[in-house]
Amino acid sequence: MILISACLVGVDCRYDGGSKRIDEIEKLVKEGKAILVCPEQLGGLPTPRIPCEIKDGDGSKVLEKGARVLNKEGEDLTDSFVKGAEETLKIAALYGVKKAILKARSPSCGKNRIYDGSFQKLLIDGDGVTAALLKKHGILVLDEEDFREYIEKEY
Repeated sequence: MILISACLVGVDCRYDGGSKRIDEIEKLVKEGKAILVCPEQLGGLPTPRIPCEIKDGDGSKVLEKGARVLNKEGEDLTDSFVKGAEETLKIAALYGVKKAILKARSPSCGKNRIYDGSFQKLLIDGDGVTAALLKKHGILVLDEEDFREYIEKEY
């Protein structure tokens, strides 16, 4: 079973109220191989919502309480992002998930590269909050830019 960001299969749950549907990922859901999540909604955030970025670090630092997730208006939404990550981890554990395909560059789901907290579309090395927590618990995190090579091997 694979955990997948719901926005990648057409669920309108992104911050802007839209999605980023990808046919090959949606196929995994239709074949019963995947479970959908939106960590930001699981954390209690509405859709649409004001864009958020991690300030002063990445998701690992947020989990260590050394960085915060702020929206573009400066509101601190760190607790919602941490709650969403924790709820996502619970779902992953319930289904025995070992692999996730998450939305690139997201403050929740981004893998290896996220926006820097300046809202200037600048990228830094690091993971989103959910990606960091899943990795910490041994789950392989992929995104829509690199999932194909792993999925083709397994399915």
